[in-house]
Amino acid sequence: MEPAASEGGPEPVDDVVRAVPVRHPWRWVSAVAVSLVVAWILKGVLGVVDAATITQFQFSDLILKGLLLTVEISLLAQVLGTVLGVVLAVMRLSKNPVTSVTAWIYIWLFRGTPVLVQLLFWFAAVPLAFKTFSVGIPFTGVTFYEEPMAQFMTPFVVALLGLGLNEGAYMAEIVRAGILSVDEGQVEAAQALGMLPGRTMRRIVLPQAMRVIIPPTGNEFISMLKTSSLASVVLLEELLRNAQGIYQTNLKNLELLIVASLWYLALTTVASIGQYYLERRYARGAARELPDTPVQRLRRTLWIRTRARVED
Repeated sequence: MEPAASEGGPEPVDDVVRAVPVRHPWRWVSAVAVSLVVAWILKGVLGVVDAATITQFQFSDLILKGLLLTVEISLLAQVLGTVLGVVLAVMRLSKNPVTSVTAWIYIWLFRGTPVLVQLLFWFAAVPLAFKTFSVGIPFTGVTFYEEPMAQFMTPFVVALLGLGLNEGAYMAEIVRAGILSVDEGQVEAAQALGMLPGRTMRRIVLPQAMRVIIPPTGNEFISMLKTSSLASVVLLEELLRNAQGIYQTNLKNLELLIVASLWYLALTTVASIGQYYLERRYARGAARELPDTPVQRLRRTLWIRTRARVED
């Protein structure tokens, strides 16, 4: 038996293991380095930017008018591209070689040329190649509507065709990937129930394919919001062109570009939130229990803290 410490024996050994946090000095070094770079950039930008000009034009009528036109042309071009993409994807998957090859050529052509070139083509080449725009029965001389092509191809129509037709090629590949992701057994089961191919596609295949189609489609729309700025080259008075018009008179280039950028950031943020909830809606068929949304997590946190205070 060991003698007690009070009796002159050895001190008792403390067998409690003390955890020592692992130190990460390079994390602090990298954080300081990144902070210095960000501070250097902000100092350089804020040192030459006139904040009063940004405040003055952020909500000016001309900027808001351009913003509204940007949203309008982006939505319409995305709708046109999505409808066209569904049609092209079905054509591409068709067993008819004519429709399949036609869809493949369309996708190859529009994905293989820059959007800017397509916009300039619609803006300059089409009015030269076709003098009039007419609706009627081909090769019969029967015409229901006719208008000079130069008047029909307004900047809005040019931007809509250029952006929408180009988007259709990309959406076709997205929709095709979504359709191919559906198990063939689903189609065979629908056919066994006597469903026709068109109804099988609308009622069975496309609803299941939406879970695969929605995320890249949301990404395409966010890209469309920014790509719509290319329409400024065909004289469409959207957000960027109106900002350019203002800084060509007051020479506040950087300030007006920041104004336009802030609005583009706001638009993409709203679109990203919409994409999140849309993906969540179509994920219900695959997930047993959906995770809480940020709003639900905030409510849960506030409720737990409130209950803890009441209990104290």
